[in-house]
Amino acid sequence: MEQLSLLGNKTEYKQDYAPEVLEAFDNKHPENDYWVRFNCPEFTSLCPITGQPDFAEIRISYLPDVKMVESKSLKLYLFSFRNHGAFHEDCVNIIMKDLIKLMNPKYIEVTGIFTPRGGISIYPYVNYGRQGTKYQQMAEYRLMNREL
Repeated sequence: MEQLSLLGNKTEYKQDYAPEVLEAFDNKHPENDYWVRFNCPEFTSLCPITGQPDFAEIRISYLPDVKMVESKSLKLYLFSFRNHGAFHEDCVNIIMKDLIKLMNPKYIEVTGIFTPRGGISIYPYVNYGRQGTKYQQMAEYRLMNREL
């Protein structure tokens, strides 16, 4: 628990994109393949052109290896997009890349289920499987067989 600084302390919300708030802890079962899924139904970001808010549910699913993301730090990280201008597709790619950098999972996927604006909804999906492993093959399969 000494790796975690946010849990149990007063919450400070960042005013813009803040990947530095992400924290990880040791996985107690790295020898097992198992899913961890987070749903953030109140994700918001800003359109980088108009500045108007975009609302989404962000779904993150991953197979951990040695490290796992701590949920309060993930919440604060996702909240940090609230005043950040990024297209929907950018948001899911940024989130995935930051989580890969943090914990180097075996496999990860991020989906954004954005509410409609102008009569169109966008559901970007991105995934990653560790190169040279069965997880890379899994990522390719899941991407090619993704039901939209």
